[in-house]
Amino acid sequence: QVQLVESGGGLVQAGGSLRLSCVASGSIFRINAMGWYRQAPGKQRELVATITSGGSTKYVDSVKGRFTISRDNAKNTVYLQMNSLKPEDTAVYYCNAEVFPIAYGGRRSLDSWGQGTQVSVSS
Repeated sequence: QVQLVESGGGLVQAGGSLRLSCVASGSIFRINAMGWYRQAPGKQRELVATITSGGSTKYVDSVKGRFTISRDNAKNTVYLQMNSLKPEDTAVYYCNAEVFPIAYGGRRSLDSWGQGTQVSVSS
């Protein structure tokens, strides 16, 4: 079984910073892409940023220059450094990873999600 657990959310004023972390645990053979999504009230879940196992990154336009995604492959952890936060960044942030469990011999992946962490930015 694979679990993703996020941490680091909270309430911050506009212009402030937060750092989200997500740790993948369980019987993991390897992890390919990892990423962060968010869902604001009444809106669809949207992709915020992704990072490959090799470190290539992509961002949604609205966070470019403000957010930085990174990962520590040895710790099965992905981070999201969020600077210059805006009220429109308020959402539940979810961690996602393409995980290859040991039980599948590295041949099949699971699209794994964390439980979400709330980020609230006040104006």
